[in-house]
Amino acid sequence: MQTHRIEVSYKTIVFTVIFLLSLWLVYQIRSVIVALFIALILMSALNPLIRRMERSKIPRGLAIILTFVIIILTVTGIVASVVPPFIDQTRSLVNQIPAIMDRLQGLPIDQQVIGNQFGSVPGNITRFVIGTFSNLVALVTLFVLTFYLLSERGNLHRYLSVFFDSSKTESKAEDFINQLEVEIGGWVRGQLTLMIIIGTMTYVGLRILGISFALPLAIFAGLLEIIPNIGPVVSAVPAVLIALTVSPVTALATAALYFLIQQFENTVIVPKVMQKATGVKPLVTIVCLMIGLKLAGVLGAILAIPGYLIIKIIIGQLSNSVRFQRNTAK
Repeated sequence: MQTHRIEVSYKTIVFTVIFLLSLWLVYQIRSVIVALFIALILMSALNPLIRRMERSKIPRGLAIILTFVIIILTVTGIVASVVPPFIDQTRSLVNQIPAIMDRLQGLPIDQQVIGNQFGSVPGNITRFVIGTFSNLVALVTLFVLTFYLLSERGNLHRYLSVFFDSSKTESKAEDFINQLEVEIGGWVRGQLTLMIIIGTMTYVGLRILGISFALPLAIFAGLLEIIPNIGPVVSAVPAVLIALTVSPVTALATAALYFLIQQFENTVIVPKVMQKATGVKPLVTIVCLMIGLKLAGVLGAILAIPGYLIIKIIIGQLSNSVRFQRNTAK
C-alpha cells in the first residue's frame, strides 16, 4: 500500500499563524473597530456641510468647530424642550403599568404578550439610564474620533492608499472616500429625515386619537426608524396595547394609524429620501438587516446598511481595477 506524505511549507504555517492571530486581534478590539466605523459614518455625513463652509472662505478648522457647536446647541435645545415632558410622561407610564395590565387582564389576548411588553419596562428603563451614563465616555470618544477624522480628511486617502496595489493608489483611495461620503452621508441625512418625519407624524396622530403618553411613543417610533421595516412594527406594539386599555375601537384606530404611516413612508417618503440617497432596494435592506441582527443584534441591524454600502463601494473599486488591468493588457 502506497503512502502519501503531505508536506506543509514553513511559509504556509507562518501565514496561518499570522492569519489566526489577526482574527483574534480583530475580535479583541472589535469595540474600537465599531467606534471607528461609526466615526467614519459621521464624518461622511458632516464633511459636505464643512465643505460648504470652506467655500464661504471659512477655514476648515473653524468650520469643524462651528459644525460641532451647531450640533451641540441643536441637541441641547431639543433635549431641553423634549426631555422634561418625556420624563414626566414616561414616569407616569411606568407608574400606570400595573393598572394597565389589570385592565388588559379581562381582554381576550395572550397575557404572556402583555407581560413581555410591559412587565420588563421598569427594569429596561433603569438599565437604559445606567447604560446612558456608562456610555457617556464612549460618546465623547466617538465625537473626538469624528473630529480628528474630519481634521485629517485631506490626508485620509494617503492613509488608505496602502490597501491599493497600483500606481494610482492615492487617486483610488480618494475616489473611495468620495464615494463613501456620497453614499454613507446620504444614508445618514436620509435616516435623520425619516426619523423626524415619522416621529412627528406619529405624535400628531396619537394626539388626535387622544392616546396617552403620545410623546414617548412618538420618540420611540422615530428612534426605531433607524431599523428599517422591523422598527415601525415594534414601535406600534406598546401604542396599540395602551390604546386597548381605552377601548378595542381605539386600539384598532391606533393600529390603523401606524399602518397608514408605514404605508405612506414606504410609498412616498422612502422612495424620495432613502432610495434616492442610497439606491438600496427593499429586498437588499431586509437581507442586510437579517444578517446584521444575526451577527451583532440591534447594533448590527443599525449598521447593516452602512456596512453594505461600504462593501458595495469596495467591490466596485476592485471591479474597476480588474477591468482597467484587462483593458491595459489588451
